[in-house]
Amino acid sequence: MAPAFVHRDRNTVCVMDASCRLGISLVRRLLQRGCTVHAASCHHGESSGVLKRMCSENRRLKLFQADPFDYQTIVDAVKGCSGLFYTFEPPQDESYDELMVEVEVRAAHNVVEACAQVDTVERVVFTSSVTAVVWKENRKLSADVDEREWSEPNFCRKFKLWHALAKTLAEKTAWALAMDRGVDMVSVNAGLLTGPELSVSNPYLKGAPQMYEDGVLVTVDIDFLVDAHIAVYEGPSAYGRYLCFSNVVCRPPDAIKLAQLLSPNAPSSPQSPELRAIAQRIQNKKLSKLMVDFDVRIQVE
Repeated sequence: MAPAFVHRDRNTVCVMDASCRLGISLVRRLLQRGCTVHAASCHHGESSGVLKRMCSENRRLKLFQADPFDYQTIVDAVKGCSGLFYTFEPPQDESYDELMVEVEVRAAHNVVEACAQVDTVERVVFTSSVTAVVWKENRKLSADVDEREWSEPNFCRKFKLWHALAKTLAEKTAWALAMDRGVDMVSVNAGLLTGPELSVSNPYLKGAPQMYEDGVLVTVDIDFLVDAHIAVYEGPSAYGRYLCFSNVVCRPPDAIKLAQLLSPNAPSSPQSPELRAIAQRIQNKKLSKLMVDFDVRIQVE
């Protein structure tokens, strides 16, 4: 039975980390929908200037500086909010390794614990990844892959799939604490986010050829990802995990298009004879059903 989302006031929400691409896009869309937004940035950078300009143009936007290791800064950012949109991205100059796995897990713990202590918070939307779903020893035995699957930590460690390991352990930590503390949490397990910032160095892409062969290499555009986050936050019947993607890379032309997105300046290469069409084995029917009759594009402004 899905838990009911009984709310008093959903119009004040927190976005953390608001300094990443998803965070900024969520802030914009939530403001358009008439929300008061606490934008909590975890990392300084060019995005800080973007948020400051947005703040000067909209009185419903409030800026906060949050440190995942400073519990009080998280509480301060979330205080007075009915919901939190939480996503973790490492600073631009840092990559995924064993240490970053520990950082992400600790950050997830602190954020959910803070939400448990702030009595106004009624729902947490936790951004996870498809990489927390698809990696395990006997992954080819399942006919279809959906949100009920989990990546196996030992498998991720064995093949140094640090992004997958971080997302898996952070999400498991968040779920365990949310259930223990009575926090209403929903997770969005996103595919590879496409756009101008996408490059071959993206840690999601570790093992991409295997994901292609397994029929589970998926991407998502920013608008669809934002829509999904708002739908699972506002949907009264939303519960559990939701796989989120807008494109499945399972044909040679799809793979070539993705390669061009990753290396736009590289010369076009002919289709590799090793590439073949693969049957799609990953499904996001649960999210599709939730979004069918839900208008996430309502704009107040």
